[in-house]
Amino acid sequence: MLSPEPMERATILVVDDTPDELLLMSELLKEDYRVKVANSGDKGLKIATANDPPDLILLDVMMPDIDGYEVCRQLKANPKTLDIPVIFLTGRSRMAEEKRGLDIGAVDYISKPFSPSIVLARVKAQLRLKAAADYLRDKNGFLEREVAKRTKEVTAIKDVTILAMASLAETRDLMTGNHIRRTQFYMSALATSLQAHPRFAHSLDEFSITMLFKSAPLHDIGKVGIPDRILLKPGRLTPEEFEIMKTHAALGRNAIEHAERWLGASLEFLTMAKEIAHFHHERWDGDGYPEGLSGDDIPVSARLMAVADVYDALISRRVYKESMSHWAAVDMIVEGKGNRFDPDVVDAFLGIQEEFRSIARQYADPSP
Repeated sequence: MLSPEPMERATILVVDDTPDELLLMSELLKEDYRVKVANSGDKGLKIATANDPPDLILLDVMMPDIDGYEVCRQLKANPKTLDIPVIFLTGRSRMAEEKRGLDIGAVDYISKPFSPSIVLARVKAQLRLKAAADYLRDKNGFLEREVAKRTKEVTAIKDVTILAMASLAETRDLMTGNHIRRTQFYMSALATSLQAHPRFAHSLDEFSITMLFKSAPLHDIGKVGIPDRILLKPGRLTPEEFEIMKTHAALGRNAIEHAERWLGASLEFLTMAKEIAHFHHERWDGDGYPEGLSGDDIPVSARLMAVADVYDALISRRVYKESMSHWAAVDMIVEGKGNRFDPDVVDAFLGIQEEFRSIARQYADPSP
């Protein structure tokens, strides 16, 4: 990290069309600074924008090609030279002209004929100010990079936490294949299509959609608590077995809450995951489980997952059934409109059903 002190042998660029003034300034400054000179505004701009820019510029106001005001304007318009302090050298000392120069971006004025001690003092003062500004700029840049780095690390930890937990459920049922991946993209597509809908706009901003995508893999995390004899049963479940299977919704919510208690904090990024895990088997008509919620009492995230999960279950082969065609699955979703599913979510699904079909193909399960 740089120290807020001027660097040794700072470089001063003197721009003046008068050879005597250039020589005088060079002799005055060369003992303490590296000095570059330019006898025109054009040459001064070229030196200032080269690979080794000066630390400060002493700039004559009155020059024949480009006057000092225009040179200063161009310097302040260029990001590469914006932060180089400019001190005007002028034979004029009228207040209006000084104000004009300061308004353009100069930091000081030195009137001709000038006192050597005044020039040295003002140059030194502006270099100290520049060193301090550079130090703060570098420090702020360092802090911004550190914040970005830490934010990226925290985000990665969140993502890994979700995927690690979701992988537990996957290991219990190898037949689910890419089901988790597909439901992520189904959820994102549905949410995006509903983003402008008046019933959903308040719930589906960009952040929420990102959280939906990341939380979706945890929708069946509770299946880790279901015995293999039920989870992997090749035939239809008995009523008693189905009651046990239904407990996976509460088990999933409880598992996530247990993780939060272990960490000693309620984590915002897992709120949606808990909703999805607990409520994605609720039905619009109130005939679902585990709480028997109905209508808008069911969280939006769970309503979206209900459609995404059922569609994917229908088109996928399982130990207890063969896969269904896309069109047959669409018909089943439509049959559930207004009873099993939120009607507006079904309409959104119908509007992007080809996108669902494309996702299913892109992330199809490997052949057995």
